[in-house]
Amino acid sequence: MSEEREKIENLTKRVDELVVILNGIMEDLHQVSASLKSLAVSQFTQPVVAPPPPQLQIRDKTKAIEDIKMMFPEDLENLLSFEEKDQYVVIKPRQFLGSENFSKIASIVRGVGGEYVSAGKASHFRVPKKGA
Repeated sequence: MSEEREKIENLTKRVDELVVILNGIMEDLHQVSASLKSLAVSQFTQPVVAPPPPQLQIRDKTKAIEDIKMMFPEDLENLLSFEEKDQYVVIKPRQFLGSENFSKIASIVRGVGGEYVSAGKASHFRVPKKGA
């Protein structure tokens, strides 16, 4: 009888471990879904070669960075630092992005008239503060 009880307890522990793992996967899938939705919206609502939308024609400095940050899902925003320059908001990665995150970020930046500047360790994205 106690041998069966041990087996049941072991199985219960394994099921609990699987539930924790599945919850983690579910959370990851939720974040991926949110990122994909924001990418889809930005691709369908903003032509790639169009000038930046009106909210990016910035008048004050504090709003420039905040407006641009709002374009990114939270998971991507946390990977980036934002800096105010004369004509642009410069977006730099805080860590290695990987090809998937880089692609998502580049798509969002291009969607609002920005670009990627390849400069070795000083590489960055930049988004113009005023429309072309």
